Amino acid sequence: MTSGGGHRSYPVAATTSAFRPKTEDKIKRCPWPGDDLLYVSYHDREWGVPEYDSRALYEKLVLDGFQAGLAWITILRKRENFRRAFDGFDPDKIARYGARDVNRLLKNEGIVRSRAKIEAAIKGARLWLDIEEKEAGGFSQLIWKHVDGVPRINRFRSVKQIPAQTAMSEALAKELKRYGFSFCGPVIVYAFAQAVGMVNDHLVGCFRHSECARGRE
Repeated sequence: MTSGGGHRSYPVAATTSAFRPKTEDKIKRCPWPGDDLLYVSYHDREWGVPEYDSRALYEKLVLDGFQAGLAWITILRKRENFRRAFDGFDPDKIARYGARDVNRLLKNEGIVRSRAKIEAAIKGARLWLDIEEKEAGGFSQLIWKHVDGVPRINRFRSVKQIPAQTAMSEALAKELKRYGFSFCGPVIVYAFAQAVGMVNDHLVGCFRHSECARGRE
């Protein structure tokens, strides 16, 4: 598993200090978080919850791009560092980044220091602003139209049944690349779609499957 209703933004932090996972007898969840408390928190509170906020969608797409070639838990552990380094993923601010900012980010040991991914994030902010200004419904509509604006509820019983990519993610990846986005191939885009609730890929035996299907955060 990679990265793993209503409008919402990602919480300020996926901290573990205030989080206590459900421990009732017979509680079942998807197996991929294992026993890592941060990963379990992400699974129980964020993954698969429909996200319609355009800025939050930009943030998640950028983070999934940084994940390319890495495990999602690596990015999750660095997410707060990314948020501090990238001005809270404010596209207006990131779009104005220049060479000095790129060099600053390349020296930041708290993030993934890839020039190509950093430059892709900056370019993505500029593309995001253009889409928000010119396209009806903005970035959120561009993303969500690929599932007709409504989450697709899958009913997988094993992680082996969950695809790495689908026709939907291929079409969305193609459109994002047409606009000029990078690090958004169909596999990355499907992981993105899972995380932001475009598809509900919690296993049917997981307690979050029904909660996300009902739009419960």
